[in-house]
Amino acid sequence: MRKLVSIIIVFMLLAGMAMPAGAVSPAEIEAAVRDAAEYMLEAVKSPQVSSIGGEWAVMGLARCGYDVPDSYYEGYYRTVEKYVRDCEGVLHSVKYTEYSRVVLALTAAGYDPRDVAGYDLTAPLEDFDKTIWQGINGPVFALLALDSVNYQNSWRGEYVAEILRRQLDDGGWNLNGGVTGATRNQPSDPDMTGMVLQALAKYQDMPEVKSATEKALAFLSEKQNSEGGYSSVFSSSTTDIESAVQALVALCELGIPVDDESFVKDGNTLVDNILSYKNADGSYWHTHDDGGSNQMATEQALYGLAAAQRAAQSAAGKTQNTATPVTNSLYRMDDAVKRGKSAGNHTDSEHESTHGMPGKHPDVNFMPVEHHGKAFADTTDHPEKTAIEMLAERAIINGKSETEFAPDATMTRAEFAAIVTRGLGLMQNPESAAQNSFEDVDSNAWYYEYVITAAYYEIVRGVSESQFAPHNTITRQEAAVMTARAARLCGIDTSRGETQIRNTLAQFTDYRSAAGWAQESLAFCYDTGILDDSVLNISPAEHVSRGEIAGMLYRMLDAAWLI
Repeated sequence: MRKLVSIIIVFMLLAGMAMPAGAVSPAEIEAAVRDAAEYMLEAVKSPQVSSIGGEWAVMGLARCGYDVPDSYYEGYYRTVEKYVRDCEGVLHSVKYTEYSRVVLALTAAGYDPRDVAGYDLTAPLEDFDKTIWQGINGPVFALLALDSVNYQNSWRGEYVAEILRRQLDDGGWNLNGGVTGATRNQPSDPDMTGMVLQALAKYQDMPEVKSATEKALAFLSEKQNSEGGYSSVFSSSTTDIESAVQALVALCELGIPVDDESFVKDGNTLVDNILSYKNADGSYWHTHDDGGSNQMATEQALYGLAAAQRAAQSAAGKTQNTATPVTNSLYRMDDAVKRGKSAGNHTDSEHESTHGMPGKHPDVNFMPVEHHGKAFADTTDHPEKTAIEMLAERAIINGKSETEFAPDATMTRAEFAAIVTRGLGLMQNPESAAQNSFEDVDSNAWYYEYVITAAYYEIVRGVSESQFAPHNTITRQEAAVMTARAARLCGIDTSRGETQIRNTLAQFTDYRSAAGWAQESLAFCYDTGILDDSVLNISPAEHVSRGEIAGMLYRMLDAAWLI
């Protein structure tokens, strides 16, 4: 009996060694990924070209296998397309990681970054000197982007050599160290070391890379603390989630199990550490001292956990919303679902034929250009010049005369009904005339058709059951509400939860003065850039100018693929 008990104890000990006591199961990782993805879709409804609320959110969602609507990625592509066109293909004059980041997000979402509004976003990475100007992250992200689906580039070898040249004496890397021999004794950063290893993962057949990798892994193992994570390079008493995420992704890219004994400290793995920063709503802290939700930390947590999820699914031979088992890592993206030209979906030339987003109302139409080159003498230096001219070219908005637009003048409720109705290409419906209940909207007035049509489609409402007040000047909060209603008709999700509304509007000193009925629409307009969120005040009851309304409508139509 004693012998049998001893055998059982030994068996239990050996079984316990297979997975550390604190190790997170694949099912728990998938649950954490789901929570983070759901949070991300709520927090980043319209991803922009940005390091926060942009590319990393898109990449995390695209690589985690969560069921994200195609319209989400299509909307992001449209945003990138417009951004690239507006800046004539120059994302930044010196920060070339901007190109790498966008290439990664587009590739993950299934689009070809070599043809965005006619520009090849991988081409700038042929400039070695500019790519490495930022520091070690320049060649690191260039390799990650180029190797995602093996984009053509003649500098790969030089980028690898530059990374190896900058390895520090302790085996890791930091942003700017190692450029000269005198800087090789600087302390390495676990965060940056993890990113370097991700970039070098594909080149392990090179002896010099293999040797450098082994030294770097030894550094990361040594620096890992008892909680399974890392202290900041700037403060040994402060731990942060980002370093653990980058180390985790490095292990997954290198094919090293998450529970490898070199990266388990006091029973805690890197995944255990990352989940210790998790909030109940699926978001993550930046440090344990901060508390609260941090968007950058959440975006990194999502794609880090996605890397661990893909590694676990690959090991188990599972699938990730595909017909074949997952074999690709976070950054090996040739399994991405193809969209855009290669998939026969939305492209530049197809905007006019598709007439907007898939979820739009069938009566909403694309308005073609009627007056090429339309311009006004008084908008030459106006910040909304482009918006005014784009709408005027399509006969959506008119000037006060052929040459004057009067951008700073106010606009009436009737005038707004006219431009929003024309902007959506809505035609008068026989039912709309029959349902007209406004006593102050005369059938002989120039605005009659526009007001009753806008009211029929519930874009505008009366100030009472029987009064529309067509000549009243429109306020900013009224314009926001009407714009949001028009956006919904175009297929855009304008809904916002109470927390998001509060978080968006609380940045303005006078947000409490906004009417309750307007707050969700105002939050939507600020979240999506329809309204400028760099101002100090909302001034919700202020009369809004013709120029500002033109800008709001233009940005809404652009987001809806209708301009």
